[in-house]
Amino acid sequence: MKAGIVGLPNVGKSTLFNCLSNAKAQSANFPFCTIEPNIGVVNVPDPRIEKLEELVKPERVQMATVDIVDIAGLVKGASKGEGLGNQFLGNIRECNAIIHVLRCFDNDNIVHVDGNVNPIRDKETIDIELQLKDLETVEKRLEKVNRAAKTGNKEAQTEKALLDRIRESLLQAKSARTITPQGNDEEILMESFQLITAKPVLYVCNVDEDSAVNGNKYVDQVRELVKDEDAEVIILSVGAEADITELESYEERQVFLEDMGLQEPGASVLIRAAYKLLKQQTYFTAGVKEVRAWTINIGATAPQAAGVIHTDFEKGFIRAEVISYEDFVHYGSEAKAKEAGKFKVEGKEYIVKDGDVMHFRFNV
Repeated sequence: MKAGIVGLPNVGKSTLFNCLSNAKAQSANFPFCTIEPNIGVVNVPDPRIEKLEELVKPERVQMATVDIVDIAGLVKGASKGEGLGNQFLGNIRECNAIIHVLRCFDNDNIVHVDGNVNPIRDKETIDIELQLKDLETVEKRLEKVNRAAKTGNKEAQTEKALLDRIRESLLQAKSARTITPQGNDEEILMESFQLITAKPVLYVCNVDEDSAVNGNKYVDQVRELVKDEDAEVIILSVGAEADITELESYEERQVFLEDMGLQEPGASVLIRAAYKLLKQQTYFTAGVKEVRAWTINIGATAPQAAGVIHTDFEKGFIRAEVISYEDFVHYGSEAKAKEAGKFKVEGKEYIVKDGDVMHFRFNV
């Protein structure tokens, strides 16, 4: 599962990517600095794994990760191939969620591709290009399905009805994510269309350092604009975050954050938000060899969770032994949680909860 960072050229995408991944993607003050998409595997900050490490004292610790993709800046006309349009749209289609970076700071030394700072216009530029590309996809699909629908084919009629609703929405400059699939058949169809604007999105307002805590007038404009989108808005001073990553020690970073009025780096907040946007959650295994966070889809069953460790665990699944994170921490160890009756044995139907500490029994 990948989250793609998108936005106009020069809004801070590559600098943000560097902060998130500690990879050093080239970042410079001109458009199209990023041509090939850079992919960073990013640890998901989670204080729970630090607590488990403290209690279990394992030989090693492995955090959950999320893949972040830095994609080339998009410009007006991208849906028709302007700039790096076709490449951009292909790269974003392969991502599962969108992190949309908007420039919300004034700085005459950093060129804006459209001449002045206006995050509302910038958002609409990106939205329109993505909607136009999706409209092209929908209309091509409708051409094929219309013929079958006229013959009375029920599946084709279901698909045509959904495509017509999406097309109408796109023509009104509304993204495909505003369409709610009716029933399982439409959910499966919606997934198969691979529409760019159906992907979940969160907005990152890139602000100056003084606005990192409370935002500014540009952030207020963005919040007002997206209030009906059911999308999270995160305030981040990407320049300051870049400075924080350059500091050597934890203590230096904490002093920097305190001076800014922050409790943790904004990058940490963003990574957790991206993880949530991808509908991911975490379960733990905790032993003296290793404490590890495992990533699963929300709603995964115990066998599916076991399969993340190894496919044999899923094939030969017998049972899962489960202690909630809260109980594990409250009693201080697996043994004491068991003594207190907080150890559960679950079967194939068990839906794993975020934070479960698990062992699996299997037979191959």
